[in-house]
Amino acid sequence: MRHSMRAAVAALLCCATPVMAAEIHVQDPVPFNESAMIAENIKAECRMGAQLATALGRNAPAHGNTIVFGSDPVNTGSGHALKLELVEAQSAGNAFTGHFKSAAVRGVLFENGQQVATVTARRVSRGGAFAGFKGSCDVLERTVNAIGNDLAIWLAKPVDGARLGDL
Repeated sequence: MRHSMRAAVAALLCCATPVMAAEIHVQDPVPFNESAMIAENIKAECRMGAQLATALGRNAPAHGNTIVFGSDPVNTGSGHALKLELVEAQSAGNAFTGHFKSAAVRGVLFENGQQVATVTARRVSRGGAFAGFKGSCDVLERTVNAIGNDLAIWLAKPVDGARLGDL
């Protein structure tokens, strides 16, 4: 019985490592979905796509992955690629009345041309500490910073159809 218990523990330990541990290609900045209803001033003024890419790249190594950025849409046909799109950006309120901002991202993870998993991540923010001193773009960037961390954790063990954050 002891031998089978050790074998079971060894099997669990071998499988506790991250599933992917790879270089994953991502477009920087992450684009807005063309059909998403997002105010033009948000698209023009806020750096959400670049901030999301930065947050993902900063957090991924802690979970065993490296993000490789390119300015063109990712090539999903070779290696590991995560195709991301910002599908929501809501900006209600302001520093005086109180912020209520949200952002959502959809992604598809590919490995050598094969779809591995899909993910949707959404975060909502009221601005956090010192919200009265923050602009709308600052608070929206706060939401995508959290989404970048959510995605980095998910990439370590991607589950198809995952819904992350405030969903």
